[in-house]
Amino acid sequence: MKHIANTLLLCVSLSATAQNPIISGQFSADPTARVFNGKMYLYPSHDIPAPEGQRQNWFCMADYHVFSSQNLVDWTDHGMILSQTSVPWGKPDAYSMWAPDCVCKNGKYYFYYPNAPKSGRGFAIGVAIADHPEGPFTPEAEPIAGVSGIDPCVLIDDDGQAYIYWSGMGIRGAKLKANMTEVDGELTTMAPPPNAPAGATGMKVAGQAMEGLPEGFKEGPFAFKRGDWYYLTFPWVRGDTSGGKNPTETLAYSMSKSPLGPWDFKGIIMAEHENGCWTNHHSIVEYQGQWYLFYHHNDYSPRFDKNRSVCIDPISFNADGTIKEVKPTLRGVGISDATHRLDIDRYSSVSAGTTIAYLDTLNAFRGWSVDLPQKGSWVRYNQVDFSMLKSNAYLIANVKANANTTFFVRENDAKGKILAKVNVTVITEGQFRRDNSGKWLMVTTPLLYVPKGVTDLCITCEDKAVSIDWMQFKNREEYFTPVSSNAAPAHPDSAGFIRRWTLLDPIDKPNRSNTVFTDSYLRENFLQPYFKDQLTVLPKNGQKVKVGKQTLTWRSLDSNRFNIKLFRFGEAYTGKLYGVLYWAVTIIDCPEEIKDVRLAVGSNGASMWWLNGEEALLLSSDRRMVEDDGMSQRLTLKKGRNILRGTVINGPGMSDFCVRFVDEKGNPVTGYTLNVK
Repeated sequence: MKHIANTLLLCVSLSATAQNPIISGQFSADPTARVFNGKMYLYPSHDIPAPEGQRQNWFCMADYHVFSSQNLVDWTDHGMILSQTSVPWGKPDAYSMWAPDCVCKNGKYYFYYPNAPKSGRGFAIGVAIADHPEGPFTPEAEPIAGVSGIDPCVLIDDDGQAYIYWSGMGIRGAKLKANMTEVDGELTTMAPPPNAPAGATGMKVAGQAMEGLPEGFKEGPFAFKRGDWYYLTFPWVRGDTSGGKNPTETLAYSMSKSPLGPWDFKGIIMAEHENGCWTNHHSIVEYQGQWYLFYHHNDYSPRFDKNRSVCIDPISFNADGTIKEVKPTLRGVGISDATHRLDIDRYSSVSAGTTIAYLDTLNAFRGWSVDLPQKGSWVRYNQVDFSMLKSNAYLIANVKANANTTFFVRENDAKGKILAKVNVTVITEGQFRRDNSGKWLMVTTPLLYVPKGVTDLCITCEDKAVSIDWMQFKNREEYFTPVSSNAAPAHPDSAGFIRRWTLLDPIDKPNRSNTVFTDSYLRENFLQPYFKDQLTVLPKNGQKVKVGKQTLTWRSLDSNRFNIKLFRFGEAYTGKLYGVLYWAVTIIDCPEEIKDVRLAVGSNGASMWWLNGEEALLLSSDRRMVEDDGMSQRLTLKKGRNILRGTVINGPGMSDFCVRFVDEKGNPVTGYTLNVK
């Protein structure tokens, strides 16, 4: 009887960046990568924390997931494809579903996996079959006869003949029959081990031991063919194991002109992990003209190396077919989209003294930050694609510093063209922002320059130390459209809201909170002279204004929304977001006098409004932007030109406003045009 494996219908993207490890949010180990239908599929094992009653210091795996990607950057989890509870011949609570493989033949997908059988000891290897690479997979009722061990790998040769390899009693290999579920050839009886009980009989085993491999512990075979060469690769302990020593695994390989050897040992693919992670396990596959090494490391479990995560790095070959040793990287492979989050701690290279640290030592899945310790420190992150960015793009970054500092984001290297200058201000107690020294701070700044296509980034510390968690480049939503002085007149929208304004860049006005916005406070602060003729000036687009040490610009704009997003305006043009004061002016041209209208205003933060030089409305206290939140007394829009101006103040929050005129019945007044000087 066959059983259908449980399959999740929901596909979830777990990783959006080309960085090691490639899968976050869950552990993934023993990765077998395969190319099916022009897409990369990844079949890893799935480490989990051991449940109560299981051995707590050992590997624990209850099921398998499959992932896919077309660019090796964005990986989709297709959900669980097989569970220990759905294997008819396996122990449902063995937690022994170790390294798997999957191949395609004649339109069917064959998933090979180890598990502990219900009866007997050791491991057996089963097969589950599907019509699609992501399943659903149906497990066979019995394991493959004669294959006792773990870590199955299947190679389909150019002539269609399939070979299976596994570890257990060394590394063994055998032909598979055309049905892909049985070994082709007679089983042989292997003598019982020396410590077997009296009367024990040897087990029947398939295939043959792979000859020509080095002495020492070996497991996890992965075989592939390149040109005329067959490669048998495997984790191998090359160190001295005498006297209780426990050296860790390398990745090693042998070559042959035959799929079952004999093999000629060649050396190391990847050396032991520097942090002492005991295992490594891998696959090697060509995709879109490049060969890649998939392997694992305990990046997300630094204190327990039985919870691993999959990584990728490119691999290359010498002219004679031998493999060049691979050095593991943090950066990984693929091109990162600049509009996605870039974890700069997954760097390509760094200056001396630059370090990384876990953000949360209790939850390593939160990732790391990179620490630039002093002026001149730098970190480089290669291959970022800026093709989706527009000229008005901006940078957002999560950073931390213990003193005011500055860092530059540059193109290519530490002397490259500057994309952004980022000022990190440590806010002290008593000021309006809540990001005190030592806490992470989200900073936003407009880009000075947007590269074309794919380029490398280099972040350089220009002052005191700074830590960077991540950064992301974003296109600004089109909140505003610039308006020239000769633009055609605009009209209020169908609801009467005024969308054409000339706005002044935000004026610094720190307020630790908005609770201070009383009538007396507002009148004192709105009416003090910030710039010349502020209650009478009719500004031109591009006109400069000196306010204290600030040089600000008037900008004529049409809003693409009924509410004028001052927060986004400040972000786009100056990067000033909080603790600011805005001035707004619009010209209203009426063909006829319009009596008995009321100015209806909503603002986030407090605001004050004047029509033709006379105060019309004051909105005090801490407000949210609500349509028609405040209503003036009856006003008259005179025939000809009218000037409406306002000022909005805010502290630690967002800022916007909406303005219209309504008649006595609350209907919108729209019989006028809007202009700029």
